[in-house]
Amino acid sequence: MIELKLFVNFSDMNSPPNVVRLSRIPGPNNAELIGEINSELVFKYKNLTFSFMCPIADEVIGDIVFLEPKFNRLSRWIRYNSKHNTLLVTERCDQLCIMCSQPPKKTHVDMFNFMEKACLLAPENMMIGFSGGEPLLFKDQLFTLLETLYNRRPDLTFHILTNAQHITTEDINHLRSDAFKSILWGVPLYSSTPEIHDQIVGKIGAYELLMKTLPKMALAGLQIELRTVLLQQNYETLIDLSRFVSSKLSFVSIWAIMQLEKIGFAKNRWTTQFIDHSSDLSQLEKALSIGISKGINVTLYNIPHCTVKDNLRPYLNRSISDWKQGFPIECGGCSVKDVCTGFFSWHSTLEDYKHAGPL
Repeated sequence: MIELKLFVNFSDMNSPPNVVRLSRIPGPNNAELIGEINSELVFKYKNLTFSFMCPIADEVIGDIVFLEPKFNRLSRWIRYNSKHNTLLVTERCDQLCIMCSQPPKKTHVDMFNFMEKACLLAPENMMIGFSGGEPLLFKDQLFTLLETLYNRRPDLTFHILTNAQHITTEDINHLRSDAFKSILWGVPLYSSTPEIHDQIVGKIGAYELLMKTLPKMALAGLQIELRTVLLQQNYETLIDLSRFVSSKLSFVSIWAIMQLEKIGFAKNRWTTQFIDHSSDLSQLEKALSIGISKGINVTLYNIPHCTVKDNLRPYLNRSISDWKQGFPIECGGCSVKDVCTGFFSWHSTLEDYKHAGPL
């Protein structure tokens, strides 16, 4: 597991928070590496000096980081050598998904100015994610940020996770502008049965509202990544959902069917939520077959190679972010480890799968 938050010694703990690039050379937004003391890297940014222990076998030079001297903390927001960089817009949310990996909070800290600076400093042609909570609770600020970034960094692309509950008719023309063409919107849909979807997201009427907002996103020409997490609560109706997506939501760019992450709410509800797809692939195979036959771009996230048969492996995606990817010891000699998504590092085990092991 790659550490994204590091303990830091600052020369001035009263210095304000800031976003800088860790670098070997000076620059207006660079924290320059000036030495190494007792195995700690020492950087200088203007009048502020700080040092920290570099993560083992991990390169930090080039990273865009958020400095918090008050808390002796550095957060690696955009890692130079990574394809998996996501900025947290807010921890507030208007849904309460039963398996939420980032349980919501009532408080909100506005970080838009810092996020703007971080994105402006990002390496060329990078994709950057925005997540929450629910980012569109702060829709106006987010839209403004995206438009600013498009005007100043048109090479960047973005992936936004949202429940899509806040897209209105008035937004359609706005979202048709060029600033929103390079964005992939990840939107969850867990069932074609309203009661099941609403129960999973913890919000009555969420399904009905989503069925109104998704067509609006399509009318605006947005790229939509429909996301379905496999759960005990919805696995038996996955085929019905596939038929629904194929017939009613064929405008989506991607339909991502994904395995559950053992963190957040799911960690203590694992036995009532996790479904071992390897013990019964029929639902997954049929759902995939229906979607593909109707021209839907179906992909599988968070599913290790060894838990499915050969016919499903072409649709697997190495989707687990590098900083939280892990492999149990049994995977050491696996021939497909280099292309497999692996496991979440906090769930790096084969024990939950009936059919799993090195290939």
